[in-house]
Amino acid sequence: MVQAYILIQTEVGKAASVAREISGIPGVTQAEDVTGPYDVIVRAEARNVDELGKLVVAQIQAVEGITRTLTCPIVHI
Repeated sequence: MVQAYILIQTEVGKAASVAREISGIPGVTQAEDVTGPYDVIVRAEARNVDELGKLVVAQIQAVEGITRTLTCPIVHI
């Protein structure tokens, strides 16, 4: 299982609606609107890196109002 945090920038005023819509996507375990340089932080999981990439590109980035994403895979050292 691969887990990651996805940091999202949105259009002005869209953070809450983006977080709400993303929270319903399978593979997303948490989506919160936040303050700071990013507007939404998502925690997601997938079977492997390829599936994680598909989740981000095909489903999360397709949500209206998103302008940029940064995916940060979780590592266990």
